Amino acid sequence: MSSIETREEPFIRHLEKYAKDENRAALAALRRGLGQEPGSVPEMYPHVEWYKVTRDNESYIYMIASLFALHPSSAKFGNMGDHLRALAREIGDDASTERRFIRLLRMRRDTLEPRLRQHISILKSKDIPVNWHQLFKDLRHWEHPKRFVQRRWAGAFWYRQSESEND
Repeated sequence: MSSIETREEPFIRHLEKYAKDENRAALAALRRGLGQEPGSVPEMYPHVEWYKVTRDNESYIYMIASLFALHPSSAKFGNMGDHLRALAREIGDDASTERRFIRLLRMRRDTLEPRLRQHISILKSKDIPVNWHQLFKDLRHWEHPKRFVQRRWAGAFWYRQSESEND
């Protein structure tokens, strides 16, 4: 995985505290938001609205909160490209993981949640933690015209692949 540690995000630290404290009620309330429109699940409000939700950041803040509650296992390093590369190695199914990953990279942020939820569920099933701080940051910049987030994820995914093929 990438050796650069991500700057911690206060919102993610807040969510990680729920996991650390085993606050099952808070995590259950956040999971109710899976697949729902941002801001449409009132049970999420006490856990999300304090974080200065605006129209610009509402979609990814609600998305990250519900996805975190689905798989509250945190990694300190890496991005989704690294995590999905680890998954491909774990399940030995590079082609299928690669196809799903490419579809993920094509998504717009407003249509990303179902595809990202699928990946998070699979990572959970294989006990592969997620760098939630990096994912939060990446979702914030997902729509950047230079697509630097998608390119970084792709670099992490395929660089690791070519590195292992050369071993």
